[in-house]
Amino acid sequence: MATAAVGLLTAEEYFHLPDPGYPTELERGVVLMMSNPGARHGQICAEIAFALKLYLMQHNVGRVVTNDAGVITERAPDTVRGPDIAYYSYQRIPQEQSLPAGYPAVPPDLAFEVMSPSDRWKKVLAKVAEFLQAGVLAVCIVDPDERRVSVYSADAAPRIFAENDLFNLPPIFPDFAVPVKKLFAP
Repeated sequence: MATAAVGLLTAEEYFHLPDPGYPTELERGVVLMMSNPGARHGQICAEIAFALKLYLMQHNVGRVVTNDAGVITERAPDTVRGPDIAYYSYQRIPQEQSLPAGYPAVPPDLAFEVMSPSDRWKKVLAKVAEFLQAGVLAVCIVDPDERRVSVYSADAAPRIFAENDLFNLPPIFPDFAVPVKKLFAP
């Protein structure tokens, strides 16, 4: 188990903190307060999770988690990020194995971040790099203002899907496709 420097929290200590009543993340051992992203953000997250869940009901290859469930992206000092939606394949966490109450020991295959009004691209791209460095295969940044989805992976240039495009995620989901505009339903 990783140990923290004096005054810094580990991921395990962070998980056991009482709920402060507002969203947080752990960054290099320090708890950061996050802003509440609002109703549009929540609706877009629900649309994405619903599209993924529908796919997984037809293709039993993994599971989806939501609500900033937590991903350990760095150790010593620890960082825990809360992607809006994450997908864990049964290759990473076998189907017969329950998800832990805390944070999985492995990163998800896929992470979604829906941009909030307070998000800045510099910080968003740093978080993308952090997820990829931790072993996430693809990170999808959903931009409600531009109505587009950008998909980042460690071994390819970013793929940008505009509102009238068909969003897909090969090789993670070979035959998954959803119109981008459906993710931004009114």
